[in-house]
Amino acid sequence: MIDKVVVRSFGAAKTVTGSCHLLEVGKIKILVDCGMFQGHDEKKNYEDFGFDPRQIDYLVVTHAHIDHIGRIPLLVKKGFRGKIISTHPTRNITRIMLLDAAKVMEEEYRVLYRKALRRGHPEDVRPPLYDEDDVYDAMEHFKIILDYHQTFEITDNLRLTFKNAGHILGAAWVEFDIKINGSWKKVIFSGDLGMKEKLIIKPLEFSKDGQIIFTESTYGNRKHKSLKETLVEFRQAIEESFKNGGNIVIPTFALERAQEILYVLRHMYDRGELPKCKVFLDSPLAISATKIFLQFPEYFNEATRKMVEKGKNPFIFPYVHFTTTVEESKTINAIDSGAIILAGSGMCTGGRIKHHLKHNLWRPESSVIFVGYQAKGTLGRQIIDGAKTVKIYGEEIAVKAKIYTINGFSSHADQPVLLDWIGSFENKENVYIVHGEPDVMEIFKDKIENTLKVKAHIVEKGEPIYIV
Repeated sequence: MIDKVVVRSFGAAKTVTGSCHLLEVGKIKILVDCGMFQGHDEKKNYEDFGFDPRQIDYLVVTHAHIDHIGRIPLLVKKGFRGKIISTHPTRNITRIMLLDAAKVMEEEYRVLYRKALRRGHPEDVRPPLYDEDDVYDAMEHFKIILDYHQTFEITDNLRLTFKNAGHILGAAWVEFDIKINGSWKKVIFSGDLGMKEKLIIKPLEFSKDGQIIFTESTYGNRKHKSLKETLVEFRQAIEESFKNGGNIVIPTFALERAQEILYVLRHMYDRGELPKCKVFLDSPLAISATKIFLQFPEYFNEATRKMVEKGKNPFIFPYVHFTTTVEESKTINAIDSGAIILAGSGMCTGGRIKHHLKHNLWRPESSVIFVGYQAKGTLGRQIIDGAKTVKIYGEEIAVKAKIYTINGFSSHADQPVLLDWIGSFENKENVYIVHGEPDVMEIFKDKIENTLKVKAHIVEKGEPIYIV
């Protein structure tokens, strides 16, 4: 007999990053995601989890974005010995994402430590959260790999099923079936949800049955442009940029966004719409992610799957160059015009994109096209918010390049889609809002209550939500 069901959120509560939700069903403790905090919340990564990792029985991973997986190696390092549950693509992508995160943290630590040493205060620099060995240890815990709609029974009274979130390759929303006082109740965790139209993967899946819903709210205050409008806007930005004679820099998330932009450029090339140029995918991580995409064509939508069946690679065409080494990356800086540079990190917080911005941001003839979400406190957010100058590697760089912001590529659902998804649950009782900025959450809460006529609550960090 289950006498207690409670949920506590220790991340993505009144913030977008750091997703981490603890579901306690009787004596079973299940963590849904264990993400890294980003932007102005980065310092929270060094705080205690808020629970004892040694007591967690299962970790359910909704998808492989770093704000949902980034602290998994730290969880293991702190004593987690349970089993990790994910889809097959999520497991494969998690490995490359975490190894990259470990590498970046180590490189940043070395730079900061040398500077602190010269100041005489090396104690000011915190060591990395984990290293590559910790990542390998963490990957050993991926024991349960599920397809969409495949149910895993944890106990006689508790089971879970993944449904397609339409967010990134392998992303899932999670349906927990819990038998309480002889009756089954469904507790839903959205993870991150995608749109109804997707360029590469299958779109968001809806369902009728769900009583308790924990939903993301990243874009709970706005409506995205349609995919058709977005593609027109992107093509126009490319054409205008080439007329100016400079380069085009596109800060690109290695996972999903890089592949989508390559996919769009491939179709522009096929239709003769892309001016002769050089397209650089300057991200070893994005290159690795692209290879993983091609391993799972069964997750593609019909159009992309047919493209693959005809022997066409959706991401490669004659103008494309994959640059893996630092030396190859540096040669791009000698190109003054006619280059489209895709590089990470997507929010411009690190990686090769910062070098490309340093070389192009001050040039009026160049362009920067933002195609992804920019969290508060990040370099990308500063630029799109209209900063006249930004600091990159300690140097003040003027922002004179033409700045484009194209939100329609977002892998996150907008307000109408979020409302449709929540509204599809015909027997919903309560909606709990996570994964959003506070002002957006307030707008979304009012919209849910006024439109769907169901009570909504914005979750505080560590607040117990009692299902029973």
